[in-house]
Amino acid sequence: MSDPDSSSPVAEPGRLARRTTAVRQTGWSRWLPGLRTLRDYRIAWLRHDIVAGLVLTTMLVPVGIAYAVASGVPGIYGLYASIVPLLAYALVGPSRILVLGPDSSLAAVILAVVLPLSGGDPHRAIAVAAMMAVVSGTVCIAAGVARLGFITELLSKPIRYGYMNGIALAVLGSQLPKLFGLSIKASGPLANVWATATAVLAGKANWITFMIGAGTLAVILLLKGYKRLPGILIAVAGATVVVGLLDLAARAGVSVLGRLPQGLPAFAIPWITTADIVPVLIGGCAVALVSFADTSVLSRVYAARTRTDVDPNQEMIGLGAANLAAGFFQGFPISSSSSRTPVAEAAGARTQLTGVVGALAVALLLMVAPDLLRNLPNSALAAVVIASAIGLIEITDLRRISRIQRWEFWLSIVCTVGVAALGAIEGIGLAIVIALIEFLWDAWRPYSAVLGRADGVKGYHDITRYPDARLIPGLVLFRWDAPLFFANAEVFHERVLDAVDTSPTPVSWLIVAAEPVTSVDVTSADMLAELDDTLHAAGIQLCVAEMKDPVKDKLKRFGLFARLGEEAFFPTMGAAVSSYLAVHRVDWQDWEDRSR
Repeated sequence: MSDPDSSSPVAEPGRLARRTTAVRQTGWSRWLPGLRTLRDYRIAWLRHDIVAGLVLTTMLVPVGIAYAVASGVPGIYGLYASIVPLLAYALVGPSRILVLGPDSSLAAVILAVVLPLSGGDPHRAIAVAAMMAVVSGTVCIAAGVARLGFITELLSKPIRYGYMNGIALAVLGSQLPKLFGLSIKASGPLANVWATATAVLAGKANWITFMIGAGTLAVILLLKGYKRLPGILIAVAGATVVVGLLDLAARAGVSVLGRLPQGLPAFAIPWITTADIVPVLIGGCAVALVSFADTSVLSRVYAARTRTDVDPNQEMIGLGAANLAAGFFQGFPISSSSSRTPVAEAAGARTQLTGVVGALAVALLLMVAPDLLRNLPNSALAAVVIASAIGLIEITDLRRISRIQRWEFWLSIVCTVGVAALGAIEGIGLAIVIALIEFLWDAWRPYSAVLGRADGVKGYHDITRYPDARLIPGLVLFRWDAPLFFANAEVFHERVLDAVDTSPTPVSWLIVAAEPVTSVDVTSADMLAELDDTLHAAGIQLCVAEMKDPVKDKLKRFGLFARLGEEAFFPTMGAAVSSYLAVHRVDWQDWEDRSR
């Protein structure tokens, strides 16, 4: 990151005060934050943004082409997807320096839909991919307007790691044939790897192609640590020069990109057949989920670095607008880029004008010098995608998770294997199912405890944690550490009755310590009524302590509050116990009294 100066947004005076009002903007300033940035733009930022935009272009071109090929569409469409979407996000997106474009995390998802539907027809492939972008953009905008920006938080970190690791393996598998100069027709990542290995062992690999791809990959990885060097540009340019000078396309059969069409992307409606609608809808929704998950994380990271604020709902709208622009201007689904954004930042980007400059530079290349990349080898493009996929793999934090929560680590591994074995679309479904199971499991069988009085410690505490805690004769204090809802209502019922059955003395009152209970639904309310009937038949009074007012309001609507009676609800555990001791004469001495 370049050093901030007095003209930098990072050092801008009054920024902290304006952060609190940024999300309160109304009218055009809310829906078009780019105009707000333009209104507040400082001339001192212009030099930084122009330089950063030109530096960014050195990555936009090779990476855009590489991810287009990895997604199953011709390389030119990767450049189209790097022009209009950047302009759209600069107007609608809330983040100052976030760079959007084709991304490796989406390549496997797009390819999984495009490959079987296109049948090898490039025009059909881009129509399918473009319609996926339209679906993704529509879903993102609708979700942003509905303020559903929290959706991606439903996927836990281990599951996100598992999904991204699986995507990385799927991308690696899809690029291996190109690295060896092979044409493989296989369905699924594992089938791809197996077919590639079989072809290599059969002597079908083009080893000149492999050496170019492997050399490109090695240069990219070696230069990755040098932030100020455009490693991808150097590696790809070097491979292109070698192939061109030695004429390896003709002499050694090295597959190259070829001449790009001259001109800019035009507005076009991506027409698909009725048979394509369902897989395109599913794929588009999957892209929306993955792209916003990536974008929301990345935007929060850079908002923290630049001390600005980002509205996740507006972020979703900005991402959706960029995808709509891609879909209607001959592009395909895009996302934020964790590789190009740091390049823009390191080059000194101040605002989204950086992306605008980059987009215009790519457009100028297509207008003036479309032949410049004709000798770019496809194995070098595969190397670019492989290097990016390697960067997606998370190992370090998974080791930490393995040490502190082994079962979540294995959830992540299951998700990885599922994505790598089944494919990206199926893997997303698996990740969502696992996330729901994880959530329901935690809520289905939450922790509960019988409470007692431990000498020298104020309050009432779990008797399994305090084995010497004393129980009040005839009273069961039961704590439930979760909301009460349909999935755990029966478990609550069973544990309460079990606490009564295992009490060392006959029970007269049962008091539920309800502070952790944040919600009650109809099913659990009916269960509480049944529990009250059961306890009443046994001569036991059901009481509740420390219940929050919003939850109590629900009980009033359900009729439970009137059923149990206002006298059954106590503001604190101490008040509930005191009331019990006033009604029932039992042999009990509190620890405060015993210490005298």
